[in-house]
Amino acid sequence: MSFQYPLGLLGLIGVPILILVYIIKSKFTEQTVSATYLWTLSERFLKKKRKDNKITGLISLILQILAVVIISFTIAHPVFTLTGEAKEYCFILDSTGSMNTVSKDGKTRFELGKEKIEEIIVDSVDGSIYTLVSVSNDTQVLYEREKDREVALALLEKAERGYGYSDFGEAKRIAEEYYNENTAALTYLVTDKNYSQTSGAELLNIADDKNNYALYGVECEYSAVGELKITGKAVSYGKDDNLEIVLYIDEKTKDEYKITKEVKQGEAVEFSYELKVEDYGVATVKLINQDSLMLDNEAVLYNVKSENSYKTLLVSKTPVFLETALSVVSNADITIMEPDAYLEREKENSNIISGYDLYIFHSCNPKAVPRDGSVWLINTSASVENSGFGYQNEVPLEIVGKIEKTKNTSSIIREQLLKDVSGKDICISKYSRYDTTNRRFYVLFTYDGNPVIFTGTNMHGNRQVVFGFDLHNSDLPLHSDFVVLTKNLLDFSFPTVIDETYYECGETAKINVVSGTESIRVESPSGKLTHIGVSEAVGEVQLNEVGTYNVKVATKDGLKTYRIYSAASSKELNSQVDANEEFSLSVKDGAKTNELDGFYDKLILLFICLAVIFVADWVVYCYDKYQLR
Repeated sequence: MSFQYPLGLLGLIGVPILILVYIIKSKFTEQTVSATYLWTLSERFLKKKRKDNKITGLISLILQILAVVIISFTIAHPVFTLTGEAKEYCFILDSTGSMNTVSKDGKTRFELGKEKIEEIIVDSVDGSIYTLVSVSNDTQVLYEREKDREVALALLEKAERGYGYSDFGEAKRIAEEYYNENTAALTYLVTDKNYSQTSGAELLNIADDKNNYALYGVECEYSAVGELKITGKAVSYGKDDNLEIVLYIDEKTKDEYKITKEVKQGEAVEFSYELKVEDYGVATVKLINQDSLMLDNEAVLYNVKSENSYKTLLVSKTPVFLETALSVVSNADITIMEPDAYLEREKENSNIISGYDLYIFHSCNPKAVPRDGSVWLINTSASVENSGFGYQNEVPLEIVGKIEKTKNTSSIIREQLLKDVSGKDICISKYSRYDTTNRRFYVLFTYDGNPVIFTGTNMHGNRQVVFGFDLHNSDLPLHSDFVVLTKNLLDFSFPTVIDETYYECGETAKINVVSGTESIRVESPSGKLTHIGVSEAVGEVQLNEVGTYNVKVATKDGLKTYRIYSAASSKELNSQVDANEEFSLSVKDGAKTNELDGFYDKLILLFICLAVIFVADWVVYCYDKYQLR
């Protein structure tokens, strides 16, 4: 035994002081009474019952001495060493998607796993040390060799469940390091997956006999003419059953959207929807069957085209070609304006036209390019302020000539701007010469060495596309290349913020940083915020939860919100998993065995003894005062 505060034993000086006080104090007290007759008369009746009060005083002294001793020991804080009784614990907690399965008592498997770890920690000897490793989308050490039991319990309580998938390879490696540093360490694998064999670790399997229905592998195709095709797979892991699948388009359904599939246990069945939809925002596929793991009973498919819609101002007298092409390849909200009307408003106030994401000027010569969006200039016959190039002259052709596709092998030209564009047999009857020497532009097509279609950025830093000829003086709108080129140029001048809206939990979503973006923040289904830097062209966010993520993009024009759905990992759908593999911790050369000494310092027992002594002393005092005298 040792003492944390040995000076507390100085309180034992009170023991001889108590004895001295007991010796010298008077055993009698003077009291005034009216007469002694009744007192004397009663003595012959009390003589047989009355005992010597010296014994009572001695008992009180002994109790007071014990109280002083216990108080002194309490202040000194005695600690009893338990040789080799403490242990090192390493807990591996499965936090993957299947651990969200609800058990019979209404708790998730994750909660039950935490309770098992808590029981072991509470029952452990003081002086033990604890390590907690969580396995979800990735493997994290939540705390390492924590010596304070209360801190270990508090951090365990804060551990959060996961939704994705991860194997236990990294967790096994971490546990193996601790095991080789101390082979006396106790490793517990808390999971709902049944390993065939464990070595060096104890398996705490918390799985119960639960059935699970699931949707997975859901895919969506939406054509430019409104044809929607949704395919996927459904499965019942626990038993043969009939699965009811329902499709909702913008939260509305029809009888023909309801499918019933007969499935065998563990065998997936395919389902599909093919329908005509003019436009939609979100398609939701739901599995109506109820089970103990609801995370995988729904798939939400947001329309990429709808999510990336933008406002376009088309200034043209003859907008039919451009309006048709834009409607086919994008979800642009198009406003058409006559050139004269635009120029009149521009003359009145140069900043009055604003609030559009894309400006297209067809055979119109604005004074300056707008500041707040991408710009297309088609057949301008004058220099435009801040456009980055100058107009020289118009060149009519006596005989129609073919424009030539650039031979530049730049990846941005080959893989983005001219992707799937053949560039063959496109003819023009006249074109304009421009001076582009002051700015860097990507030249896509030339005629006689002069750029006739080029793109780059203007003086405001916004992306810009230039056609050096009138579409009506060309057969380009009649070529299939026109639609493809229009889409490529739209993607370049106004890239979509999100290219995909459906992922599996654990995957990384890519977010494009479009022109004018000031900040991007992503809100998870649970409300956690992640900020993405805007210095790079593409930002990334890891999807660690199941549900809808809101991508909020702040620009000069305000805040726009885009949606991404993260589905349950297809590897975590079965709630009754036999891992069919071993979890073995191997012992390497140089492994050590360290016995830990435990300790016992429960002061509560001393406080209980002290309380008992005070009560006993008070009883003796009352007995002595009111019965013996």
